[in-house]
Amino acid sequence: MAAKHVSPAGRPIALDDRTAWDGTLPMIGFLSHVAQDREIYHEGAQAQLFYKVVTGVVRTCQFHVSGRRRIDAFHVAGEIFGLEAGVAHRLSAQAVCDSTLISYRSRDLTRSAASSTLLSRHLFVHVMRCVARAQDHALLVTRGSAVEKVAAFLLEWAGHSPGEPTFTLAMTREDIADYLGLTVETVSRMLARLKREAVIELLTARHVRLVDPGKLRQLAS
Repeated sequence: MAAKHVSPAGRPIALDDRTAWDGTLPMIGFLSHVAQDREIYHEGAQAQLFYKVVTGVVRTCQFHVSGRRRIDAFHVAGEIFGLEAGVAHRLSAQAVCDSTLISYRSRDLTRSAASSTLLSRHLFVHVMRCVARAQDHALLVTRGSAVEKVAAFLLEWAGHSPGEPTFTLAMTREDIADYLGLTVETVSRMLARLKREAVIELLTARHVRLVDPGKLRQLAS
């Protein structure tokens, strides 16, 4: 079944320092709940809105003519996505799991940025972070071996739970494969290898415990 676009017709919420960069901005966001695997917007759609993740995880991705999917990024709570330089979305966005989002009208941001030096600086920082993320992902995909890619991905995801030896993968093996440019079978084999070598422990299919973080970092380097 085709996924529906998430409209801004949700519960309005005032923009404050918990939901965006500058608590003084005269903007209103709209709270929406998106079910797992539902589409938020599709590639080529008009970029009238941008979003902030409140809870859950969102994937931004691109579908090739062959049907192959390439995942560009996973966005977690507190992160902004869907903010475009042009009039259309370059990628599609979908909820990895049940998620809560706040949507903002892009035109409101454009007007506010024109009169706010602080917001302009925040936007510049956001753009630089997006560039850095894209570079990091490109380096990750071009790593020499599958085990290096999977090890680096696990370290990246563990970073969302700093100081904790156990973390949860919100995404499926297929999601990980499409993010790393691997097959699902290869991802499963690499996870099994890391478990066999006592680098990680798979408590469940998605709950991972780091047994030897040093070895994992060595494999990822």
